[in-house]
Amino acid sequence: MRQSNLYIVLYAVAITIVSGGLLAFASQALKPLQDANVELERKKNILSTVMTLNEGDDINKIYAARVKEIVIDFNGTPRDGIKATDIDVAKEYKKAAADRLLPLYEFRDETDPTKLNYVVLPVYGFGLWNDIWGFVALQQNLSTIQGVSFQHKGETPGLGARIVSEEIQNRYKGKSIFEADVLQSVVMQKGEGFDYSNDPHKVDGMSGATLTAKGVNNMLQDYFNCYLNYLKKNQQNLSSNL
Repeated sequence: MRQSNLYIVLYAVAITIVSGGLLAFASQALKPLQDANVELERKKNILSTVMTLNEGDDINKIYAARVKEIVIDFNGTPRDGIKATDIDVAKEYKKAAADRLLPLYEFRDETDPTKLNYVVLPVYGFGLWNDIWGFVALQQNLSTIQGVSFQHKGETPGLGARIVSEEIQNRYKGKSIFEADVLQSVVMQKGEGFDYSNDPHKVDGMSGATLTAKGVNNMLQDYFNCYLNYLKKNQQNLSSNL
């Protein structure tokens, strides 16, 4: 016997409600695990700028022992009572530079927690198609790059998307963001296959990805300027302690 249209409609509505409820429950149940994975990935990206991570390393343990999280303002002044994890760098990026809250991560010595080894700075910008972001680690002199970790949302595979590759990121190691006491940043050049090993402020480019490279350059310049007051203050402190 053919079912009435009303029965079919009610049956479909009931299935939709039950399915929606189950999906909502599953989403809520899995959210803590998802959040934990996101947090683990953040810590991994930060640590990867200053050290080589091996399979089986306890990321949370290393991070807790070696990293001190700080939030500063544009003037380089610590903002007490605000956690670095509370700062949405993507939202702060939309503000004027002078109005941003800036998280940073101090990587401490393994045997002497009072000794600073590196400072890791979050960076954020826009590539060819969408957002790009990452972390830049500076050595104790707060000028020489120890390592970088870049990510992207929608750059072109095989072209601009190469910013996530170890090959591209390794080009930044050992470069300097200052010349004398003046901020110079580090600039990815147009074209690829050139040797910039003797230039402390230039890295080789990516073929066919000039606009993504420009986005990376703008991102670094923007955020190095944001952190400039902090870097200057702490460079002076380091000099006075020598």
